[in-house]
Amino acid sequence: MKNLLNRRTIRKYTDQPVSDELLNRLMGEAARTQTMGNLQLYSVVVTRDKEMKEKLAPAHFNQPMVKEAPVVLTICADFNRTSFWAKCRKAEPGYDNFLSFINAATDALLYTQTLCNLMDEEGLGYCYLGTTVYQPQQIIETLHLPKLTMPVATLTVGWPAEEPALSDRLPLESFVHQERYDDYTGHDIDTYYYNKEHLPENLHFVEINHKETLAQIFTDIRYTRKDNEAMSRELLATLVRQGFLDSFTVYGL
Repeated sequence: MKNLLNRRTIRKYTDQPVSDELLNRLMGEAARTQTMGNLQLYSVVVTRDKEMKEKLAPAHFNQPMVKEAPVVLTICADFNRTSFWAKCRKAEPGYDNFLSFINAATDALLYTQTLCNLMDEEGLGYCYLGTTVYQPQQIIETLHLPKLTMPVATLTVGWPAEEPALSDRLPLESFVHQERYDDYTGHDIDTYYYNKEHLPENLHFVEINHKETLAQIFTDIRYTRKDNEAMSRELLATLVRQGFLDSFTVYGL
């Protein structure tokens, strides 16, 4: 519990290596996490080579920690292995569809979170890169991912060289609903977001970006409609290429 309450995203790492022995032990232990049908619908690509990290960096908008971290882990939703197993055992797999992607992505993300918890316990630092699904084709080509395999999460991993401040979190009552989902009122929003909106760093962020509210930072600068729609199209196109969707026209796109 102490580690969770003090969890920090680490973007700067020491030169101390992360041993294969430690990393393999943690990845093995993480495999005890929940999984659909006990199939373990994920694969992990471990990147230590400097040249390979440089090739991956553009897919993550060249964030410095991708090149500087001792280890980069790309966690993939993987129905390729299970499908090949089925074919090798006189079974006909039917996992080239969107539901199968969702199931494999869920498996992969559960595995990722368990691995993060285990790394916390060992004192390792890591950064979860949400950029993995923004430009997935670059990652697929760099890592030679086959069809029915899709990158869904990336972790940069190393021994911490910083201790950043804890990031804020919304209060429990803002996201827990009893018995049914009770939609929010304006008063609820005022109450739940008050502390976040009045943090000095967030007030400063609003000021220097010449915005009126913190919400506008997210809608107008960080996660815009234009970018979301463009990356959504790329994500869907990649799912088609990877065999999880058969065509855009099936879904009216």
